[in-house]
Amino acid sequence: MMTSFFDQFASPSFLGIPLILVAVVLPWTLYPTLSSRWLNNRLVTAQGWFINQFTNQLMSPLNTGGHKWALLLTSLMIFLVTLNMLGLLPYTFTPTTQLSFNMGFAVPLWLATVIIGVRNQPTIALGHLLPEGTPILLIPVLIIIETISLFIRPLALGVRLTANLTAGHLLIQLIATAVFVLLPTMPTVALLTAVVLFLLTLLEVAVAMIQAYVFVLLLSLYLQENV
Repeated sequence: MMTSFFDQFASPSFLGIPLILVAVVLPWTLYPTLSSRWLNNRLVTAQGWFINQFTNQLMSPLNTGGHKWALLLTSLMIFLVTLNMLGLLPYTFTPTTQLSFNMGFAVPLWLATVIIGVRNQPTIALGHLLPEGTPILLIPVLIIIETISLFIRPLALGVRLTANLTAGHLLIQLIATAVFVLLPTMPTVALLTAVVLFLLTLLEVAVAMIQAYVFVLLLSLYLQENV
């Protein structure tokens, strides 16, 4: 029973070919594209409004140098939200429940922010490792602690996204299994459990969007420290 609960997180394959590439590429085909007309339809207009609002909110704390990251961070946000939302559909695979997949985004982007800081303002970047006014005896200890906290950042990004989505999927499957088991014997309890399942599904929709936003927001904060 416990093994079947975790089977949903295994990367599917067809004739020995992993289908994770299809799960990653497919969302890009679902986005509406701009047309050559003067007026767009409501879906394209709503999409453009959402992207503009998100980009303005994300880039407002950053200076002009950080605005070069607007396209990358906005695309990453839309990509993660789409993957997380499609993963809530039945018989689908969620790539963002794989820690290796999330670390593949977190490590290079975090490393890029660190490299930018060291290249553009090395004194300020190294100054983050030692808070101002630190007693002399605590300087070696604080440098070690701040260095460890710096290298933990990409791990925290990947683990946070993976853990939240994995926990949500497990809860949904556990409660759904309880509904099917209780339905023949205790229909009233099964109905109440189904209501809980519906509310949990709504919560997971919110979590799917919030976790994608938190992932990109933390990357923008790391970028803000280094530009």
